[in-house]
Amino acid sequence: MSLAFVLSVLLVLGVVFVNGWTDAPNAIGSAVATKVLRPRSAIIVAVVFNFLGVLLMTLISTQVADTISKMVDFGSGANHESLVALTAAMFAIVIWAVAAWYFGIPTSESHALIAGITGAAMALGGLSAVNMKEWSKVLIGLVVSSVLGFGSGFGIARFIETFFRWLNRQKAESFFSKGQAAAAAWMAFLHGAQDGQKFMGVFMLALYLNGMADRAADGTFIIPIWVMVLCSLTMGVGTMVGGWRIIKTVGMDMVKMYKYQGFASDAAASACLLLASLTGLPVSTTHTKTTAIMGVGTSRRASSVNWGIAMEMVYAWILTFPGCGLIGYLMAKLFMAIF
Repeated sequence: MSLAFVLSVLLVLGVVFVNGWTDAPNAIGSAVATKVLRPRSAIIVAVVFNFLGVLLMTLISTQVADTISKMVDFGSGANHESLVALTAAMFAIVIWAVAAWYFGIPTSESHALIAGITGAAMALGGLSAVNMKEWSKVLIGLVVSSVLGFGSGFGIARFIETFFRWLNRQKAESFFSKGQAAAAAWMAFLHGAQDGQKFMGVFMLALYLNGMADRAADGTFIIPIWVMVLCSLTMGVGTMVGGWRIIKTVGMDMVKMYKYQGFASDAAASACLLLASLTGLPVSTTHTKTTAIMGVGTSRRASSVNWGIAMEMVYAWILTFPGCGLIGYLMAKLFMAIF
């Protein structure tokens, strides 16, 4: 067992941990903002349902993990140089994610992962190392997560505002409180289904490059249960350690929401994530949830959205691909020179 393998596995788990730290809280941020869940209870919900999402959805379909593992070519079989490049990619992603957490900006760990491994693979094999057929799914997912997230959030909120207008306020509060608690749990489940699979795809790639996993002829892996459990537990620990800062930014600072709006944002984002998970599109949970929140806020009036914070997020999203990709490329060159 090589040092590069040990470092690659530890850094993959580090990226999973940071994902739980910075990305998973998006799932339950609006439930905290509307006071449906207390922060401690919300984080417990996120941990439990992220775990179930990773485990159960992977047993149903591994399409998202397959897309990630086939997106770039790090070479075949046990390969020291490829393993070093993958290790460098994970290191770059951790740097990017921790910086985003420090500033309280909910960047997309999914896109940081994709950018980091793409940059590292290009350092190893140039443009030919990128599988554009699989990579195009990222661009499709970007449109799906943004457009459908915003549109469905706007539509569901407007539907509720129109057809529940005459409902007794106390009954409405009770109904949407329960509805949002359930929707937040479902959102956390689907975050695990999406993001958990992405990181398991990379974990399996690390095992493969060290000769510890077999790859099918179509480039896919059979993911063992122990990998699912390990990744989901690591993500859960990350959420418990550092979730509050992102919860505050997404759920409380960007839009001041009523309970029905919180329900609408969770329902809209969950529907988009379920569609993406079943079709193998590697979408961003952060993009989907935050655009759904923007859509919900806009349904009432555009000024209810803090567009300053929203634009900070958009800038961070735009910078993620070139920024994290460049760091991944440079780190891979550096690591290959050193190791």
